[in-house]
Amino acid sequence: MSSRLLLGLCIAAGLTLAGCAHSPQQLSPQPVVTAALTPVGQGQAVVVRVVDGRSSPVLGTRGGMYPETSTISVSQQDLLPRLQGQAEAAVRLLGFTPTPNAYNAPQLTLTLTDLRYQSPKDSTYVTEANISANIRADVQNSVRRYSGRYGASLNQRFGMAPNQQTNAKLVSDVLSDALTRAFRDPVVGQVLNNQ
Repeated sequence: MSSRLLLGLCIAAGLTLAGCAHSPQQLSPQPVVTAALTPVGQGQAVVVRVVDGRSSPVLGTRGGMYPETSTISVSQQDLLPRLQGQAEAAVRLLGFTPTPNAYNAPQLTLTLTDLRYQSPKDSTYVTEANISANIRADVQNSVRRYSGRYGASLNQRFGMAPNQQTNAKLVSDVLSDALTRAFRDPVVGQVLNNQ
């Protein structure tokens, strides 16, 4: 009887500890430019580039008892094509024609300088996360140059540890917000349009 009780306690303790450990998550965010943009161009060609300026694909960890096992990552290979597609779509909405290489055309370079996911370090359970993204836009043409920085952040509280789908949506929302802020900056369109 006592051996069964001991075995049951060991199993319960093992399950409790396992519940505090989280597996790494590789996210595939889907950023979208969410605002209506006012066209200012007349179909001029614009070279659009998106660059990953992060020092690492790891955004942070989900925390918990073993944070070293709960890293959250977004790979460059997965993210850059999605950002590139949205940037080109936004450039079209501004009235320009995105092109990979046009001689002497205005250039827009978007650099993802930072993408973070932070949970409280002193908590055994994952109860909240702070997610942030920062994008730099560098615009140049033959006449002018402009550089702008655009950030977005989100604090999210959880009743239980978030799964991969939830975290992908949260990171998508923050990236979408930062990207939208860049294209809503009227100076970006003005510099692209100023030949």
